[in-house]
Amino acid sequence: MRRLFPVTHETAAPDGAAGAAGGSGTPGGEAAQEVPAGAGREWSLAELAAAYAYPEPGPGGREPWLRANMVSTLDGAAQHDGRSQPISCPADMRIFGTLRALADVVVVGAETVRQEGYRPARARADFAAARQAAGQGPAPAIAVVSASLDLDFSLPLFVSPLVPTLVLTGAAAPADRVAAAERAGARVVLAGEGAGADPERVVRELAGLGHTRLLTEGGPRLLGQLVAAGVLDELCLTVAPLLTAGDAQRVAGGPAVTVPRRFALTSMLEEDGFLFTRYARS
Repeated sequence: MRRLFPVTHETAAPDGAAGAAGGSGTPGGEAAQEVPAGAGREWSLAELAAAYAYPEPGPGGREPWLRANMVSTLDGAAQHDGRSQPISCPADMRIFGTLRALADVVVVGAETVRQEGYRPARARADFAAARQAAGQGPAPAIAVVSASLDLDFSLPLFVSPLVPTLVLTGAAAPADRVAAAERAGARVVLAGEGAGADPERVVRELAGLGHTRLLTEGGPRLLGQLVAAGVLDELCLTVAPLLTAGDAQRVAGGPAVTVPRRFALTSMLEEDGFLFTRYARS
């Protein structure tokens, strides 16, 4: 893996050379640890964690920071045959695992839970000390956003997670499904006055539970809602060197925003033709 941005005098260093620091290219402008820029070798998990660190708390303490992690083909497809795995790669999965290990909670839409076969997040020994030092539990909680609560509550995600799964819904959600979720061991969080959850309330309610390092893995409909509500702080987008055509969804769906919001490129890595980009709200 090699760093393409931010550009430094070491970005184009020969294979194996010690390399570029993240510097002010990280969200929030905090200083990042030194990260090798040499191409042709696999970065360690510690190097990836440094490259994807959440912003440091400001003077008033830690504010919630919501990042999304998505993958897209060159022609804009976020899925192939309904799943993201066919357009991913080993380096993308290493970053996927690192982003989870850095997060307090992983926010995901109900359809993605069904399509991708979501399981509970697991504790990873490589990140145990860092999570403990950051005041985090052994693994991030999974927070499922659903209006209908049309979910299989017998799945391991609900009955045997290391950290109790959260279900975010609205006050008008079906009472029998709320009861089924709670019987399975999930914690139901009301984040809206209607049938579904309100994106701004989702962020606020999770922060109220102590979850300020937020990660969403979509799907496209949920990400579109978060974008439209203006609550997304950062997009980690993997660009796969693939062309799929077809009518697959983009990384974000739903109604268009009235005025597009500009994000700034903060970093870009590359491995085997895949680009791993980070864009933060400007």
